[in-house]
Amino acid sequence: MQTFAIDGQQMTYRDQGTGPVLVFGHSYLWDSAMWAPQIAVLSQHYRCIVPDFWAHGGSDSAPLATRTLRDYADNVLALLDHLNIEQFAVIGLSVGGMWGAELALKAPTRVTALVLMDTFLGYEPEVLHTKYFAMLDTLRDQQHLPQPLIDIITPLFFRREGHIHNPKLVSDFRNYLAELQGDRAVAVSDIGRMVFGRRDTFDDIEQLTVPTLIMSGLEDNPRPPLEAQLMHDAIDGSEYVLIPEAGHISNLEQPQFVTEQLQRFLSKVLPA
Repeated sequence: MQTFAIDGQQMTYRDQGTGPVLVFGHSYLWDSAMWAPQIAVLSQHYRCIVPDFWAHGGSDSAPLATRTLRDYADNVLALLDHLNIEQFAVIGLSVGGMWGAELALKAPTRVTALVLMDTFLGYEPEVLHTKYFAMLDTLRDQQHLPQPLIDIITPLFFRREGHIHNPKLVSDFRNYLAELQGDRAVAVSDIGRMVFGRRDTFDDIEQLTVPTLIMSGLEDNPRPPLEAQLMHDAIDGSEYVLIPEAGHISNLEQPQFVTEQLQRFLSKVLPA
């Protein structure tokens, strides 16, 4: 892991491999290690840059000036400028796709391809907005997640009966939630407000002309395939792939399938 300072706050990131650059964005409540199966393969042909979102992984809490996902896209652009990287593809899952789309809109001449996985670029639906902000209030006020809330949150990230299909993956995530405490819990809550209070980018994404792949876990509960279909309809020329037997963290539940789809797409749209 390497570090990059923005307004006095340290962002940690992975930089692995050589070749055309891929910038990865991970899910809320996860970190850059989430992409390990894909990076192990793709870094043999590409340079993989994988930042930890603020208050996730090794990164500090967000700088005071970073209040929206558009601001965070600026943070990632600053990192890429620091690394003297002019052109790059973006691969984002969940919030990684949300800020990835903002980055593509901000720097359309620099983004060579865009992959949106298990994400949604419109407003958070009202019912979910209320539900998630209530959870974030609890995390902020109690500075930890009570066990009943952990029991509610954990299954959201996995396919049905994920604890049977991927017991270690689910157990490790549950343990992470249980260990989230104190100031770190407050910082993660603040980031959640940035995520679930995001702006609606649907009118903007219709302007995207960059090659785009949209993928969704067939059993993704918080970001169902219908949302992916809506984005596919909005982005002209985009590809749409459903990931079988996968929930929200589809790249870890079906790592081989996802990696193969990324290889297929990237081989078509990026120069060797």
